[in-house]
Amino acid sequence: MESPLVSVIIPTFNAEKYISDTIQSVQNQTYQNWEIILVDDCSTDTTPKIITTFLTDKRIQFYPLEINSGTGIARNTALAKAKGKYIAFLDADDLWKPEKLQKQIAFMQSNDLPFTFSFYECIDEDGDALGRRVEAPRNLSYWQLFFCNYVGNLTGIYDVGYFGKISISSIRKRQDWMLWLSILKKIKIAKPVPESLAFYRLRSNSLSTSKTELIRYNFAVYRQFHGFNVLVSVFCMLGFLFTQLFVKPSYIKRIYDSPHSGLNKK
Repeated sequence: MESPLVSVIIPTFNAEKYISDTIQSVQNQTYQNWEIILVDDCSTDTTPKIITTFLTDKRIQFYPLEINSGTGIARNTALAKAKGKYIAFLDADDLWKPEKLQKQIAFMQSNDLPFTFSFYECIDEDGDALGRRVEAPRNLSYWQLFFCNYVGNLTGIYDVGYFGKISISSIRKRQDWMLWLSILKKIKIAKPVPESLAFYRLRSNSLSTSKTELIRYNFAVYRQFHGFNVLVSVFCMLGFLFTQLFVKPSYIKRIYDSPHSGLNKK
């Protein structure tokens, strides 16, 4: 029996330095029944030109937007084109390990799960290992996720047959967290594949490196996505900050002698 199709959604914007490696990390998967749907959000660099060099692979589709609209619109545009049983997400500067899809799909099928994610490792802008593996609770509850996004966007996969296609929020940041919250609200508990299957690139201008921006956008999730008033949102943010400072650090593991250090050295 043929393996089910996985639709890989990749929004792009000025990612010329990374997009080739990102696409190749999907092409190098041991699980080969996938389609990549790239939607470019009006890049001003050579990202679209680089993407076109990959279109000889018929599993890769490319849709450039005419107006810069944000990653939410880009992801929803890709989602509308997706034909897979499973939806997977990958940002234009992140990477998958070769067995990522194979292990996750097998984990979902053997445990009858409609959603899963995995641990991941951090790399710097040049692709060098930072010696950190980000883990998560083995039985992640909605309320744990409510106060902290434990799910790396580059690792999440969900079953379209179970959830349908889940529209991405129009809020410009933290869309992945809102997506996982919508999923956990339905299934209550999520189980990760308990190993690192991807590489998350920490860039100097990324949201994850700006604490002030992180607080601002997370507050917007409580106000706009959940619809709480200002006072309730402030109390939620206090819970979020407590979790970030005292709980989440226990899930960030130091790793040494990573076999994938120096990823930039091709």
